[in-house]
Amino acid sequence: MTKIFARFMKDESGATAIEYGLIAALIAVAAIAAMTAVGNGLQNTFGNVSAKLG
Repeated sequence: MTKIFARFMKDESGATAIEYGLIAALIAVAAIAAMTAVGNGLQNTFGNVSAKLG
């Protein structure tokens, strides 16, 4: 029983998968934040162009 528990404690394959998942989640959050900022900037720019043309 102790050998099984010791082998379980040494196994880090699940931890690696969780780390990759966390990295992917952080990248997704950063991408969403960047796209939101770009979208807001474009909305302001097109609003200004529309106001000048109108």
